[in-house]
Amino acid sequence: MPRPKRAPRSPPRRRRALVVVARYNEVVTRRLLEGATARLATEGYAGGDVDVIWVPGAFELPVAVHRGLGTRRYGVAVALGAVLRGETPHFEYIASEATRGLGEAAIRFGIPVGFGLLTCDTLEQALARAGGEAGNKGAEAAAAAIETARVLEEMGRASAE
Repeated sequence: MPRPKRAPRSPPRRRRALVVVARYNEVVTRRLLEGATARLATEGYAGGDVDVIWVPGAFELPVAVHRGLGTRRYGVAVALGAVLRGETPHFEYIASEATRGLGEAAIRFGIPVGFGLLTCDTLEQALARAGGEAGNKGAEAAAAAIETARVLEEMGRASAE
């Protein structure tokens, strides 16, 4: 099956990005943030075009993203966090509700939210995905949000024709 075409490389119309980062597991989330902001910079988002907001943990990501998108200042958002499996079902509740809330924010406002919430069994797995041998999922989340913003803009232009 042929690979789908990427959206055109024109910059998204709204040039501000919101990055919301969970402070819990900060040794991981700081690395995710470095990856996300580096990717945003390569896509033309200057430092002044990126607002970074810290929240206590992954559970708080959705409400902060929701509030930020509600201001209509942002063309993209990126949510970054790390939830590590423990001995109780707490992991499943936090990961599930954070995921649900971030999806709801994106759908409600029609603004892409890059999903950079790691759900790993160990700290070592999380570090591998935060700039280690498995890449940087923060950078990937930023790239996905930007590409989706371009696709949505192209869809809007096509429907206006």
